[in-house]
Amino acid sequence: MAKESIVQGTVVKDGSPVGGAYVRLLDSSGEFTAEVQTSATGAFRFFAAPGDWTLRTLTSGGSTDTSAAAVLGAVVELTVEV
Repeated sequence: MAKESIVQGTVVKDGSPVGGAYVRLLDSSGEFTAEVQTSATGAFRFFAAPGDWTLRTLTSGGSTDTSAAAVLGAVVELTVEV
């Protein structure tokens, strides 16, 4: 863990998890880096380089951007409300 940066969390709507959403990891210039689909419990996880990132969450209702700062040796835990 000391050599990694993890950004993870849960996508929710009205307090309930959103499974099947897509979460994109965008670098500080807005360039696409990676994408994952949330689990049935709304969970997602990225192994990211330390620094500032944007998570773009895509659902049938639209998209939401969330800022995250990855820190070496730490897990950044987010709740993304859509």
